[in-house]
Amino acid sequence: MSRAYGWNARMLLGFETAYGTPPNAGAFHVIPFVSSDLDSAQGLIESNVLGLGRDPTAPFQDVINVDGDVVVPVDLRNVGLWLKAMFGAPTTTGDDPYTHEFKSGAITLPSIAVEVGLPEIPDFPLFTGVRANSMAFNFARSGEAQITVGLIGQGETPQTVTRDANPSQADYTRFSQFQGSVKQGGQALGNVTSAALTYSNNLERIETIRDDGKIDGVDPGVASLSGNITVRYADTTLMDAARAGTPIDLELSYIIDANRQLVIECHEVYLPKPKRSISGPNGIEASYDYQGAKDAVLGNMVTITLINDVENY
Repeated sequence: MSRAYGWNARMLLGFETAYGTPPNAGAFHVIPFVSSDLDSAQGLIESNVLGLGRDPTAPFQDVINVDGDVVVPVDLRNVGLWLKAMFGAPTTTGDDPYTHEFKSGAITLPSIAVEVGLPEIPDFPLFTGVRANSMAFNFARSGEAQITVGLIGQGETPQTVTRDANPSQADYTRFSQFQGSVKQGGQALGNVTSAALTYSNNLERIETIRDDGKIDGVDPGVASLSGNITVRYADTTLMDAARAGTPIDLELSYIIDANRQLVIECHEVYLPKPKRSISGPNGIEASYDYQGAKDAVLGNMVTITLINDVENY
């Protein structure tokens, strides 16, 4: 009897041209991932019918929910597919290297189809009408550089064979945490021990009456940007901005070299005034749970620039 193993699982991603309709074979990409709990769930509702004895009548099926988080490595090429799902198609310039600029605030967002294949069974569930709800980055001194992508979908199609037997597969080049940096005002922000950033599309499930139990769609809401910066308390640069309520800009990046980099620019960030707790003889830290806002001059809240050798997304 065959058993499914994570090491042999395969994830495919393809962009839909019509919401809820998966693309044909040849339009999917192999996606490296660390973990995934993207799946459909359909619960049962307990029957409350009386008059038929003490034993209950059969429960009935509830609506279908498709959602979950996918944790992926921050890699040079495939990360552009997730950024496109999150922000929409980028503006691309240059000629190898190519510069892809993704901006927040798009009115419409693309939908994707995601297949999570378990060939041992064989089981190849295909999730359609999927949109990216959130994207979370965590910067640290060492360790694996990863992104957690929150997804919401419309439905699942059971399959015993893959949708695409010959998907495209990009060369895998991973960013590491030691290649990360945090800047403010164009200058390296000193004494940072950790940083986190979460961008959310705040998607809304459109729950209409249907005969298939699915939602009608997933629409974008008001976007949000939040995160955290923890610093060793060595100067009052951030504290002064927090006290004054003055916004700052933040730049978080992973850079291998001039031709291979990922730069996240948060144009207008507001800091709360935190406590400076002294809990022992060691160094004192301050932690800022920031929030982002739209820059009135630039017209958006976040710009992500990806430089690599991919011609287009």
